[in-house]
Amino acid sequence: MKTALQKVVADDQVAVTITGDPAKGPASPMRPDLLQAVREVTNRIWPGVPTVPIMVMGATDGRYLRMAGIPTYGVQGFFMDRDDIRFHGRDERLGVQSFYEGQTFLYELVKALSKAGN
Repeated sequence: MKTALQKVVADDQVAVTITGDPAKGPASPMRPDLLQAVREVTNRIWPGVPTVPIMVMGATDGRYLRMAGIPTYGVQGFFMDRDDIRFHGRDERLGVQSFYEGQTFLYELVKALSKAGN
């Protein structure tokens, strides 16, 4: 990683120092009950859309929760234009309809997961 950063900076006047020891958090277990709740809410809002678990590269603060023994999951619920992906840029954006549908999805998912027995 250090070599790659030095190559990107391309300035021998700049020192690149890696501090700390990045620790990996353990993987969260795949929970069928959680996936089922996501599947049910998805089918209610977007009938016929498949629910597929994936792993996204990058990092989240969930690592610290997992390291403390708290399983952590990311569920999106937003649709984006494949030809207009602008993650974390100064012009990051999401369609208005997708924003409101995503908020509805997350609200319904929290309700489903907060019922007695979950």
